[in-house]
Amino acid sequence: MPHISANALAIPASGIRRIYELASALDDVIQLSIGEPERPVARHILDAGASAWNADVTNYTPNSGMALLRSAIATKLERDNHYRVDDDQIHVTAGGSQALHMAMSLTLTAGDEILIPDPGYATFSMIPTLLGAVPVPYHLKAEDEFQPSLSNLEQSVTSRTKVLLINSPSNPLGVVYSAEKLTELLHFAAKHDLWVISDEVYEYFTFSHAFTSVASLDTEGRVFSVYSVSKTYGLTGGRVGYLVTPPGVASTFRAAQEATVSCVNSPAQLAVLAALEGPQSCVHEARAHYGSNIEAACAVLDHRGFNYQRPQGAFYIWIDVSHVSEGDVAAWAEHFLLTQRVAVAPGVAFGPAGEGWIRLCAAGKTAPLLEAIKRLPAPHNG
Repeated sequence: MPHISANALAIPASGIRRIYELASALDDVIQLSIGEPERPVARHILDAGASAWNADVTNYTPNSGMALLRSAIATKLERDNHYRVDDDQIHVTAGGSQALHMAMSLTLTAGDEILIPDPGYATFSMIPTLLGAVPVPYHLKAEDEFQPSLSNLEQSVTSRTKVLLINSPSNPLGVVYSAEKLTELLHFAAKHDLWVISDEVYEYFTFSHAFTSVASLDTEGRVFSVYSVSKTYGLTGGRVGYLVTPPGVASTFRAAQEATVSCVNSPAQLAVLAALEGPQSCVHEARAHYGSNIEAACAVLDHRGFNYQRPQGAFYIWIDVSHVSEGDVAAWAEHFLLTQRVAVAPGVAFGPAGEGWIRLCAAGKTAPLLEAIKRLPAPHNG
């Protein structure tokens, strides 16, 4: 019998999904392991998608998405992200995950290396592995406030490095990079002639630091920007994101899109059009709710004596449990789920540097979040 491809077999299983699926088989679990907003989707967004289905708007669209939607995205980018692109640089994808996949597919050849943050979102390493490329982690350290170190990056780059991946606001760390830090990273990329992939999925959820799009600082056309409506509008199952590319990539993207999903479904695209062009009060309310949740959670963590990273953006809290995890936080998180009925994402699901840490999602209801934190074994019997 033939064999499944070595690339596919090399993809590590998601440690986040392991906990999520185990939790799904249990009763009375406080589910904080995945980034799922619990707020209802705004009615005007749902109505637009439902109307499209009811009107049988179910035909193919252009590979890069409906023209009206791409034009609305261009308007949004200029207004909110402070950079201007032509519509043919905008490509609608099946969620931010496919936008990441397409960005890496367009920039990596088998054997190439991509620098990814560690800790960082799991698919940052999974996608290049599937493509036959090599994910090379750059360690984000607590003593550096989880900011990228240029000296660390210099030690990680080789003649095979082709891409630097940046994620701000960060999943899982909640760190937001300043414009000065992003400029440093762009200079590093220029020095080594690298593409830059910037994951900006949590762009609207910042609390103590201003958000800056990397492309707004790019003067050389080396940035691929990844966005999603999943978190912004609570449309995680809608599966719509978009990739903004440098000029001159449109025909290549469309051929690659045809070879993967052809196009994103029409009703979902029209729902996103309504989201972008309609009232944004749902986004503002979500941001206020997440910020309130984080403040309340941090107050409990402070009271109980935990070491943690106070989120500057996104809606996760990165907590040190090394005092109880005994060097195997994945096993500890599973035991904690089974005994305390709280599902948390083990830090090693985001890379080896996450050992001893867990990620909690603060996008749900306040009371269960605070109860979950109270069930965590605190340092010094806090």
